[in-house]
Parts: sequence; C-alpha cells; structure tokens
Amino acid sequence: MKKPKKDIIINVELDENKIPENIKWSAEDGGVTNQDVKALILSTWDFDKKETLKIDLWTKDMPLDHMNIFIYQTLVSLSKTHLRSTNNEKIFKDFSDFCDYFAEKLDLKKN
Repeated sequence: MKKPKKDIIINVELDENKIPENIKWSAEDGGVTNQDVKALILSTWDFDKKETLKIDLWTKDMPLDHMNIFIYQTLVSLSKTHLRSTNNEKIFKDFSDFCDYFAEKLDLKKN
C-alpha cells in the first residue's frame, strides 16, 4: 500500500546578488497556496548526526521592528513546543522568563 505524501513548497525569488526578494510557501493540506511571507525559519533534525539543520531567510524589505517581533514570537512558540514535547515545566518557566526579558529589552510589550 502506498503511503500518503504531503508536500510543503517554499519558493524563494532572489535578486542579482542572491538576496531574497520574495518568499512564498504552499501547503495544500493546510489550505495555503503561494502565501507571501517576509521571513522564515525552518529547522530539521538529523537523527544520525544528532544535529539541527536549518534555513533562516528573510527578504531585504523585512522591517527591523517586524523581525524583532518575528524572533520573539518564534521563541515563545519554541518554549511551548518544548513544554509539549518534554513536559519540563521548570525549563518552560525559565524559557518564558527569557522571552519576557527579550521582549522587554526590545520594547515589544507596549501597554
């Protein structure tokens, strides 16, 4: 029996200096088709080498203040993923404290 396969497609349009100008992604199963994005972080795990393989891309017109928010939200998401996968609440608390510190230093949490 053939196993189902799902594709996630990332298209990156580069300028003459190989700097990303446009990034689009599609995930048919998730209802996403050629969604424009300004940045992406993709991490994968090489089981045999026990190391992370990753791609960090952002377009040259990604605003700095948006990049700060993007990184902050990614850190928060990682802390939650770590909690769900390990159930280690102590590390989650420490990670959350760091996320709060990060947001404070970059003045991301405005009242």
